[in-house]
Amino acid sequence: MEDIVYKPIGIIHSPFKEPKNTPIQPAGAEGIEGRIEVFPEYSECLKDIEGFSHIIIIYHFHLVKNWKPLVKPYMDEEYHGVFATRAPARPNSIGLSVVNLVDVKNNILIVKDIDIVDKTPILDIKPYTPEFDIREVKKIGWLDKNIHKLPNSKDDGRFL
Repeated sequence: MEDIVYKPIGIIHSPFKEPKNTPIQPAGAEGIEGRIEVFPEYSECLKDIEGFSHIIIIYHFHLVKNWKPLVKPYMDEEYHGVFATRAPARPNSIGLSVVNLVDVKNNILIVKDIDIVDKTPILDIKPYTPEFDIREVKKIGWLDKNIHKLPNSKDDGRFL
């Protein structure tokens, strides 16, 4: 199979200068503001994005250097398969966050609920649409006994 190569379309600007102490999900970053700088050659791609209250950010975990098939996620003390977690150390270091789109100023998106480290490369942006994206969830696996920890969970540096 051929290699897959992605080119960043922009960069995140956030108050988090390193992974340690960064919220681990947008729900744990409520109210934290950041900016997404879309590179000028992609600015036309933003046409009509201001009509959405939330967007999906797909990005590259550029600071993660190694991955393992089993990880101890932030909100548990047991090891789980990396695909059963949202740990950043993955075979392909791709992250996904749904953030609140507050404003659009030319090629800059002002967002809230940002859980992404400053200077993270952005791979894609998509509109979040409840009719497309919300599903009735019947079970959340090992997170069921740990989800209450989310508001206070922060990156502790374990995946660098």
